[in-house]
Amino acid sequence: MSTTAGAASLAKLGFAPGQIIQEFGYDDDVDDDLRFAIEDVIGSDLEDEDFNDGSDGVVVWYRDGDDDLVDLLVDALAKLFDAGFVVLFTPKAGRPGHVQASEVEEAASTAGLTTGGQVNVASEWTGARLMPPKGPRR
Repeated sequence: MSTTAGAASLAKLGFAPGQIIQEFGYDDDVDDDLRFAIEDVIGSDLEDEDFNDGSDGVVVWYRDGDDDLVDLLVDALAKLFDAGFVVLFTPKAGRPGHVQASEVEEAASTAGLTTGGQVNVASEWTGARLMPPKGPRR
């Protein structure tokens, strides 16, 4: 896994064995090595956007110019179990589709999420762990 972060970085983002992780925003530019590394950690395949059984976490691939980030994050939240989390992957600075950190902060806040900092996870992508408020959601 030379171009992708190791298990420690993935654990820092919240990935752990036995989790159900759903994926939004998949396209041909995603980092397949990173996807496979997440699947190795959780021990199963990532679920697609149509999965409706609830999940422990949601991976969102987002690029500047994609659909509205707030709407995407709200959709991701609706899929989570109460203790769930969202990991937002965006292209790194200088890469096509880069998203400003201020845009991520604003969208996360509007969607009711808090950011847990960014983690360097791949050569082209950075990840940010986003958490809903503590306590049950309605």
